[in-house]
Amino acid sequence: MRPATKHAVPPAGDICRLSAMDLADAIRRRRSSVREVATAFLDRIDAVNPLVNAIVSLRDRADILREADGADAHLAHAGHAGPLFGLPIAIKDLAQTKGLRTSFGSPIFADFVPQEDDFFVERIRKAGAIIIGKTNVPEFGLGSNTYNTVFGSTLNAFDPALTAGGSSGGAAVALALDMVPVADGSDFGGSLRNPAAYNNVYGFRPSQGLVPAGPELDVFHAQMGVEGPMGRNVRDMALLLDEQAGYDPRAPLSHHKQGCFLQGLQTPTAGGRIAWLGDLGGHLPVEPGILSLCEAALGRFAAASFQTEALVPDFDFEALWQAFVTLRQASSGCALKAHYDDPLKRALLKPEAVWEVEQALQLTAPQIHAATVRRSSWHRTLLSLFDRFDLIALPTAQVFSFDVGTPWPREVAGRAMDSYHRWMQVSALATLGGCPAVNVPAGFDDRGRPMGMQLIGRPRGDMAVLRAAAAYETTLPWLAGA
Repeated sequence: MRPATKHAVPPAGDICRLSAMDLADAIRRRRSSVREVATAFLDRIDAVNPLVNAIVSLRDRADILREADGADAHLAHAGHAGPLFGLPIAIKDLAQTKGLRTSFGSPIFADFVPQEDDFFVERIRKAGAIIIGKTNVPEFGLGSNTYNTVFGSTLNAFDPALTAGGSSGGAAVALALDMVPVADGSDFGGSLRNPAAYNNVYGFRPSQGLVPAGPELDVFHAQMGVEGPMGRNVRDMALLLDEQAGYDPRAPLSHHKQGCFLQGLQTPTAGGRIAWLGDLGGHLPVEPGILSLCEAALGRFAAASFQTEALVPDFDFEALWQAFVTLRQASSGCALKAHYDDPLKRALLKPEAVWEVEQALQLTAPQIHAATVRRSSWHRTLLSLFDRFDLIALPTAQVFSFDVGTPWPREVAGRAMDSYHRWMQVSALATLGGCPAVNVPAGFDDRGRPMGMQLIGRPRGDMAVLRAAAAYETTLPWLAGA
């Protein structure tokens, strides 16, 4: 099944449908020039992006092509070509890009041009990618619906009346519609997973600390949000993750990666056991049709020698959610306080940002400590589960993609939502455990809306999660992003 938006434009050339792996190989072997590749993707962006608004702050075509010509000249003189050499990439607009506008989706930063790159952006440049622009986000990444007052809304790749999800919504749509070969994203409350599910692509939240965060004001506390890759297939994600991951002394809680992820995928998984948590025994409200799609997806794992068992861990999931809310307020809310304290800037903040700050101002140290203790208890519960199971599976989202004009669902399956992110509660389990989690496409409902399933692995078990996702990918009757 292909995104509906694709039928509204001329078919893309073969270049834009190549995997990132095949495209990088074609460039290195000089079967395709970097200029040809850049031109094909820029033409695709010109044709498609006006329909969905996924890519923002696009650089001038002439500047991009000059950089492409320089890359071709470099190759012609037998210059070194890194793993991402010549690939056009648009960076999520929450990450700083030196010399290229970074708005964070906020009118406060509408004209901000950073003087330095985020650490992972440095690595992407060093690996030879050509950064062509940014991908759209919700304001400060708050919420799983990509809209802001700087650039507007990003529309779903399969139905332009629906949300792209978020906060990596622009990245997911750009991937699904072949405007970039691979994409980066970030994830605090499901932002690499939810938009991937809503646009039928893959999104990988790495283990806490695998991809160094920064530059940050606080290098020791804020560890629930992580950077990671998105792709139309698992190998493309591994290609980008290999460049993003690894220790950086400027990020003291980062750690070394254990081998090459791309090479690791050459060793197939031996199968294993999956714990299916479903809707946590009715604790999570879930829109009808989602659980059945995920259960059908789990059935495909039998072909890859995985066995599935349904269970509900003995844990207070409401208390766990409240711990997530507290810790998010203590990090995101406090980080936004400087803007809140300026009356002129406060007037520019969306209501969800104001709410985060005002809730943070009411927190006490004992409340934050209690939340960290609850999080630690959940971590121990996860470790005990991973003594018995290789993976934990959950739906990626509790609702299908909804009307793009709705900021966030006020009700799910008849239950009222008490915050702008409660409807994404299912994503907090991996976040609070510091676990790797991948969204894999699960299928489509009768309206043609995509849905995904999370596969969660043990902390620092990133390779095992990617191998399982790759095994699952071989069972799909369709291509991701198509």
